[in-house]
Amino acid sequence: MELNYSYLLNALQLLLLVYLGSTSLYLFIFAIASLFPYTRKKPRDFKKRRFALLIPCYREDDVIIEVSKSALAQNYPKSHFDVVVIADKFDHKTIKKLNDLPIILYNEDFPVSTKTRALNHALINLPENKYDIVCILDADNVMEPKFLGKLNDAFSNGYMAVQGHRVAKNMNTDFAILDAISEEINNNLFRKGHRVLGLSSALIGSAMAFDYNFFKDLMQDVEVVGGFDKEIELRLLRDGYLIEYLPFAYVYDEKVQNAAVFSRQRRRWLSAQFHYFGIHFYPALKSLFTTGNIDYFNKALQYLQLPRLLLAGILAIITTTSWLLNAKSYFTTAWSISLFLAIVTILLTIPAKFYNFTTLKAMAALPIGFLYMLLSLIRIKGANKHFIHTKHTFNAFQIKSKKNKLKVNEYENRNRRSKTF
Repeated sequence: MELNYSYLLNALQLLLLVYLGSTSLYLFIFAIASLFPYTRKKPRDFKKRRFALLIPCYREDDVIIEVSKSALAQNYPKSHFDVVVIADKFDHKTIKKLNDLPIILYNEDFPVSTKTRALNHALINLPENKYDIVCILDADNVMEPKFLGKLNDAFSNGYMAVQGHRVAKNMNTDFAILDAISEEINNNLFRKGHRVLGLSSALIGSAMAFDYNFFKDLMQDVEVVGGFDKEIELRLLRDGYLIEYLPFAYVYDEKVQNAAVFSRQRRRWLSAQFHYFGIHFYPALKSLFTTGNIDYFNKALQYLQLPRLLLAGILAIITTTSWLLNAKSYFTTAWSISLFLAIVTILLTIPAKFYNFTTLKAMAALPIGFLYMLLSLIRIKGANKHFIHTKHTFNAFQIKSKKNKLKVNEYENRNRRSKTF
């Protein structure tokens, strides 16, 4: 009986090792790839395409005025882009201020509030045949002045979908710093690293653009509560479309500032991730063998993996326990290698600008982040079926503290000097 129990324990440990170890190796490969330069195609033409900038908002009265003004200030011909705000459940005072701006405003009160519903409402009501490109922004997003011009150049090469480089608007708390680092790790692994190896970039949910008519047709039967970007991404990859990434086209995005918001946001993301894995893994596996669609299978497989913080934390616990219990040497060695790969992956994909004392101080919040991620994983059931709103209040251009003041041009220069690019 004791022998059978030992075999069972070893079998379970082997399965867990295969899952976590293969994830570490997978991420390590893309971390190495992200260190190489990604050479984008040069523009094929100098045509100025017409943009519809869609900003779906739910009760974002605190930030939408500043974001709308910023969007209007793009260094791009004013006649070639419209800022379209879909305001859901806004205060009448905010609506009045928005009406004074040269934007297209849809003042709505949807019975069920979702991002897809807001976007489809705009796509149905906007004039036919007026736009070439649709760009999706969140209510807190601020584009760098030349963002549309960089998108325009990318679409001259025939792409149907392009993802910009979303970076932190604020780093005023420990959690905001950790969230900013997490996004940059994802940018290097799932966007730059993927493109270096010829695979599609991952979508984020904002700072992304699509061929207008293509996107309008694609969205007609899309109605999801959570994971809108994942739904679109999987449909694109399933049908063989390549998603481009622009590492030097910046959009500034508000990062979560406390543990409670962090937990709600991650719970929603994890729920959507595992939901889409369940739906798409078998079709993606079938497509891999029948049509050789590596991109689609790679994305479906990616949704089974744990987030980096959970992966590193669990591997650290298991490896330490294995050493303390003096477990079988080959298991202890394998766990140690897996943990080493996970740690190196993180170190390689953190941009150089984050290697400072402020980041070191913020790392004190990592154990709290790990616990909240673990709780989010336990409580993910049904999270993608309910609308979970992350309210934005941070305005990067009205920071009073000199210590936290952030100028867009300075941030862009620091990003350009980063060794990871």
